[in-house]
Amino acid sequence: MVRRMEITADAEAYPLYLGSGLLAQAGAILREEGLAGKVLVVTNPTVGALYLAVVVKGLEEAGFAVQTVTIPDGEAYKRLDQLTKVYDAAAVGCLERDSVVLALGGGVIGDLAGFAAATYLRGVRLVQVPTSLLAQVDSSIGGKVAVNHREGKNLIGSFYQPSVVLSDLEVLGTLNEREFKTGLAEIIKAGLIGDCDLDAFLRTHSTVVRERQPEALLEIIARACAFKAQVVTEDVRERGRRAILNYGHTIGHALEAETGYAVYRHGEAVAIGMAAAAAISVEMGLATPDLNQATIEILQLYDLPTTIEEGISAEQLVARMAWDKKVKDGHPRLVLSPKIGDVVVKDDVPMEVILPVLRRMGAV
Repeated sequence: MVRRMEITADAEAYPLYLGSGLLAQAGAILREEGLAGKVLVVTNPTVGALYLAVVVKGLEEAGFAVQTVTIPDGEAYKRLDQLTKVYDAAAVGCLERDSVVLALGGGVIGDLAGFAAATYLRGVRLVQVPTSLLAQVDSSIGGKVAVNHREGKNLIGSFYQPSVVLSDLEVLGTLNEREFKTGLAEIIKAGLIGDCDLDAFLRTHSTVVRERQPEALLEIIARACAFKAQVVTEDVRERGRRAILNYGHTIGHALEAETGYAVYRHGEAVAIGMAAAAAISVEMGLATPDLNQATIEILQLYDLPTTIEEGISAEQLVARMAWDKKVKDGHPRLVLSPKIGDVVVKDDVPMEVILPVLRRMGAV
């Protein structure tokens, strides 16, 4: 049960493998895709304990010279000092232009290792091996790589496409429930903003999705990946249509930064951001209240948050939004929705609309 999809970006295509048993086959697949030589595997202690040995074994059996470097686990470590650790390991290992940085982990590892690959020797090969649901459907696709700055998420980054993406469904069985649900938020987003069939599937097959049945996971992950790939192909560097993928993210990123990346997982913050975006869409007269209700219903169906923790300042969240990468002329650009399956980008949403919505959701 393996699917091979092609994603086109910057006039080049790279393969995304989706299926079971891919970790053990990593070396053979990379060889088949034309990669060779040295590989630096970047991972974290949690993922490394589970999967590093099997990946390294497969790579070595395929003839790769393998080195590893471990970064602490968590969003708080997606920062410049940890990036330096990867550069140091690359230098010690004498990586060359045709060498490979392999990111084995979730979105933090994928983003940080990806940025290292993009900038070491002005670019070495990158392979994404996402081990979280969130990374499989979001950060491993599309070529965004970055580290955080204390003022905001992903402020230091670049666009850099991987050579190969390997998404093994078997790793999802080891995710705790919270991590699994945070990935579901991005899949829900894909349904809400563009794939109505995916939205319908999620609403009518929630039991098998939550039970992580392989056929259901393959269906929703493949659909979410295909949707993102189609959007990215049209707008690789986010100068137009790709901005729609930020639905829920402007407020979500502000929540993450304001709470020091210690309260919300990324998908949880995005879920709240989507609930806020739906409410703002209604307040702006773009949508009927049915949109808000449908958004809350699907988020609650998967036990995702739709309110803001007590004590968080609405004004501070708005101030954080000013640091967002999507700010234009000093105004935050919000992705809003007239209806399920459709979105618009607005950079003229008044604070008099945003602040009351945030307060109704629990901000002070």
